[in-house]
Parts: sequence; structure tokens; C-alpha cells
Amino acid sequence: MAVARPIRMLAASCIILVLFLIFQMNKTPALISKGSSSSSSTPYEGITSDPLKDPTGEPEGKLWRVTDGDYSPGNSKSPRTNAALISLVRNEELHELIPTIRDLERTWNSKFNYPWIFFNDQPFTEEFKKLTQAETKAKCYYEQVPKEHWEVPEWIDMDLFRESAQLLKEKGIQYSDKISYHQMCRWNSGLFYQHPALQNYRYYWRVEPKVKFFCDVDYDVFRYMEDRNLTYGFTINLFDAPESIPSLWPETKKFLAANPTYLNKNNMMNWLTDDQLRPEHTEAANGYSTCHFWSNFEIGDMEFFRGEQYSAYFEHLDRAGGFYYERWGDAPVHSIGLGLFADKNKVHWFRDIGYNHIPYYNCPTSPKCSGCTPAKFYAGEPWLAKEDCRPSYFKHVGTH
Repeated sequence: MAVARPIRMLAASCIILVLFLIFQMNKTPALISKGSSSSSSTPYEGITSDPLKDPTGEPEGKLWRVTDGDYSPGNSKSPRTNAALISLVRNEELHELIPTIRDLERTWNSKFNYPWIFFNDQPFTEEFKKLTQAETKAKCYYEQVPKEHWEVPEWIDMDLFRESAQLLKEKGIQYSDKISYHQMCRWNSGLFYQHPALQNYRYYWRVEPKVKFFCDVDYDVFRYMEDRNLTYGFTINLFDAPESIPSLWPETKKFLAANPTYLNKNNMMNWLTDDQLRPEHTEAANGYSTCHFWSNFEIGDMEFFRGEQYSAYFEHLDRAGGFYYERWGDAPVHSIGLGLFADKNKVHWFRDIGYNHIPYYNCPTSPKCSGCTPAKFYAGEPWLAKEDCRPSYFKHVGTH
């Protein structure tokens, strides 16, 4: 017996509706091109809808400007807060650092005259001091890293370090056999804010040689941090090489198991453990997505790092030995610490600060910017697009 035409049409409509709902439920958000996995042959190719394509203005709310007070160098009554520009740099990097200082002074610090504090594991040369001070009206200070902060800890087995470094080198992990690189990562992870020269400072802006700044910033960034009680500011958000940090997340889980009350209620755990964007990374790093803030640019509150939670976390990691036996960088260590112990609403994306450290960019669409292409994330081979972790961050944390 034939089924009536209206019934056939209704059945067909129901089938189409069901298929549509299944498609919608499995549809990847427009912001993200889904990562590769055993069930997907399409590799992650980067962000598909970049907020930097939209016009970018200054942050909302009260902003301190040069018209709000006398920001001249040496004025003890200026609106400046207790903050500094800091740079760990060597004498031989002087001529790579000078253009960076010039850039940041031109775009921002010539208006506000925050001091520069340079750190080195060796004494600075007179040439270094003369040429850097000539680039700014602000006061420059030149500090040596204490020997006890730089030397390899007594609990590190150097034979094991050499064996581990060779294995990492064979896997193509850059700088794995350079002891100075491991020392630098350890110092930046948990010791820089303990330096006596920074004890009276709360906020810092980290600056490295060979970075570029593209946009005029006409407000006091440090006062912005202070007035809103922000903990940390970043520009670029990347994936790390999981081969360099295989035990970092397992050690972190051990620490959390022993200190469950340290976990902030408004944490970024979902960003740290995302297994959808690049599942192969999360698997290889034993549960950590490897997403991190690229710490060659960071503006931070040292009171967070000096606090009980982060201090105890760094001490645990330091004793575990991964700064030497693996190649734990300060970027993932800072990022995990922030993701677990900080309020995610107090971490800020400085989308209005144009920035480049080869090969990645943060370039907003703004009349205040020149010298970079708006929303261009990288310069180089197309595979670099997959290193962008912003889609995961925007999904789990937001674009604030």
C-alpha cells in the first residue's frame, strides 16, 4: 500500500531536520579550524576569524595621560607608579637591543619616562651603559644577577643533564644543550622578581633584544594595570614544543594534589588542558595543551609571582629538575602558574600594542600603528599558522 504524499513529505522533512541538528552539534566554532586527530584528516590551519581585523581602539575607562601630571624624568611627584622596564641581556646583544629601546621609547616611554633596569650574569661594559642611556631620558640601572641565582642548583646531576640534553638535541629541541639557556629559563621563571634591585617595584614590562613595537600608546600602561588590579598582560599566545616539557604537567598535577586550595576558582584550566585544537600536543605533553603566553613580551604584577601559590609552585618545579633535565621555559611555567592561581579576568590581552618577535606578530587595525600588516600573525612558512593558540584562549577565556 503506497504511503500518502503528505506523509512522505513530512518524513523527508524530519530526516532533513535530524541531519541538520547533527551537523550543528558537530560543527566547529567559526573561530577555530579543528585540530588533527585519529578521527580527523584535516590539520589545524590557524585562526579563521581574527579580532585584530576589527578596528582596535584604546581600552575603556579612565586612562592616565601625559596631560594628567608631570611625567618628566626624576619627578618624584609624577603619576608614575612603582614600575620599571626590565631586560635580561648580554653585552654582545647591545646592537640588537638598541633598536628595540628606540622603538619602545618612540611609541610609549618617551611620554612617561619609566626607568629601565638591565640585568646580566656578567658586569655591563661602559659602552653598553653609555649607548643605552643615550636612547632614553629615563634613568637606566645596570644590575648583575646574583651568583646564587644563576649557577646550577646543587641537586642537579650534571651527567644526567648532559645525557638528557643530547636526547633533546636529537629530537630537534633548540638550545637544549646550552646550559646558559636553561639558566636563563630558570631565572625568568622564578628568580627575577627576587632580585634586590626589584624589591621596591611592583610592576614590570619585560623587553628583549630584536623585538619591535609598531603602535603609539598614549596612556600609562602601568597605571592601567594598577587601577584595574590586573595581574598580567600579553600580546602573543602560542603552542610550545611538547617534547621540551613532557613532565611539566605531571609535576603540576602532583603539586595541585598536594595543594588543592591554591587553585583559583576563576582559573583557566580549560585553556591549559584543551585537547581539541591540537590534540597531538595535549597527548604528547601528558595532559597540557602547551598553550602559553609568549613571555618575551609580558607586563606583570610581581606581587603575584612573589605570592604564596606561585612561589611554592616554582619551588616544586625547581626541585623536580625539569629546567635542566628537560627544557622547561619560563613562558609555559608563567602561563600554567597564571592559568591555575590567577583570576582569569585579571589577565589582559594588550591587543592595542603592536608587537613582533620573529616570526610572530600582534598587529591591530588602528591609525596609531605603522610598519606591520593588521591581523598578520606570522612571517614565514604557512605551517607557522598552526602555532597560534589564541582560538583556544578566546574560546575558554575570552578576548578581554
